[in-house]
Formats: sequence, C-alpha cells, structure tokens
Amino acid sequence: MHFIFYIDLLHLYYTFFFLRKEYFLYYCLMKPLSPLQLKEFLEEKVLQFNTSSFIADDPISIPHLFHLKEDKEIAGFLTALIAWGQRKVILKNAQEMMRRMDQQPYNFICDHTLKERKSFSDFVHRTFNGIDAMYMLKALQTLYNSSSSLEDVFSKGIQQKLDLSIAIHQARTELLSFAAPGRTGKHIADPLRNSSAKRICMYLRWMVRNDKTGVDFGIWKKIKPKDLYCPLDIHSGRVARTLGLLTRKQDDWKAVTELTINLKKLDKNDPVKYDFALFGLGVYEGFR
Repeated sequence: MHFIFYIDLLHLYYTFFFLRKEYFLYYCLMKPLSPLQLKEFLEEKVLQFNTSSFIADDPISIPHLFHLKEDKEIAGFLTALIAWGQRKVILKNAQEMMRRMDQQPYNFICDHTLKERKSFSDFVHRTFNGIDAMYMLKALQTLYNSSSSLEDVFSKGIQQKLDLSIAIHQARTELLSFAAPGRTGKHIADPLRNSSAKRICMYLRWMVRNDKTGVDFGIWKKIKPKDLYCPLDIHSGRVARTLGLLTRKQDDWKAVTELTINLKKLDKNDPVKYDFALFGLGVYEGFR
C-alpha cells in the first residue's frame, strides 16, 4: 500500500510540473476542464510539439527531403501508405522507396519504364508488398501524365462542397480505377466503410496546413484547414477520451467525426492543429 501511494505521489508530481496546473487539478478532482482551460492546455501542447524538432523522427521527414511541390506530395503519399508500425521501420522503408526512385519521385513517376517499375517487385513493408507498390506507381504515372495531381484527386469532393469522408472515398475510387489488384484496396482506407482513415487524414494535414512553423507544408490550396478531420489512432484516441473530447470507444470514422466536431469548438478554422497536442501527449508524455 505504501509503495502504491508513493507511486501515485510521483505521478502527481510529474503531472503538476510537466503537464501543467490545469491537468493536475483534473487528475486530483476527476472533473473535466472548462472549455477555456482545455483550449489553453492544448494550445500550449501544440506550441510544444508543432516544431521543427518534431520532424526528424516522424514520417513527415520523408517529404521534407524535397523542395518541389510534386516531389513532396508524391513522397508524402507513398510514405503515408506505409505509415503504420514502428516509426524507425517506416522511415527506413520510405527512404528505400525514395532511393529506388533516384531521390526524384516526381520525375520517376512521370518517366519510369515498366522495367523500372518492376524493380519494386520485392519491396515489402508489413502487408504492403511489391504488387501494391507497382500498382501505385502505375496509378500515379497515369494520373500525373494526364495533367492531374494528387491535390486534384483529393480536392474534387471538397470543391463540390462535399464532406471530407466523401472526398476521400472519391479519391480512393479514382486511385484504384486503373485495374488495381484486389489486395491493394485495403491500403487506402475508406471512411464510408467507417474506417478512421488515419493515414490519409495525416497526409492531408501535411499537405494542407501551413502555420509557418515549418512542420506541415501548406502546399495544397484547394482544400482549407477547416475542411480537415483529425487523424485518430490509439494514442490520440486515448488522450481525447481522457480530456472529454471523445466518448465513442471505437477508433473509427464516427469517432473521428465526433473528435473533429469537438476540436472545431476550440478552433473552427484549424481544428487539426490539435493533432500535435493529442499525439504528443500520448506518445511522448504518456498521458492517460
């Protein structure tokens, strides 16, 4: 009993000095923060984690290797497709994809030959394999050589005043419309099937948000930050539930919608900036 009490005191000490007074009070009293306290707390955490020091160990570091818009969006999309599992492995395999494209993803996508595409036949990241990689290269080549782009594909639904869930569904349908193997579809999530679409929401955050901190790129102008939905995974979901931002237990699109609606109450124009706070609290500070 004494040992457990001592550990609780250490937890309280950490909470007070590292997670700010408001959360200390929340932990002690088990009462929700006021909307103002919650906003202030999350804003501080956004400032803490939305910095250039966040980049190096995150998948967003891969598109940060490039300067050309098309390089960034192609590298970002391919990286997002494999962004699950250990981050070191994600970065290693994403870097391998860039190496096989001679560190020129846009030029490679537009100009690669069938032989060069087949050089990806042995690529593997968890369940994403060479069949999936070769198809995505083929699809992107068809897309870009028809004077389209990933921004065009993902923004069509938004420009039609449709919800992001429908825009993502439409983009997925188009990306899989070039005789995709049956197995490849599982790597592009569909919110209309109630998937959380975490990796796509993350990718859209990268491309759309631009708050001058140097993390997200803000290179897409056809989608506004207010149109985005917050990426949701086990870490951000746990933090969101603790803070009263999310009641749904499953990490699915219904939960993404609920979370985003509540984040818009804090900032209607840029709700997804709080992804930095939720993710950072969950991964780096062990917030539960």
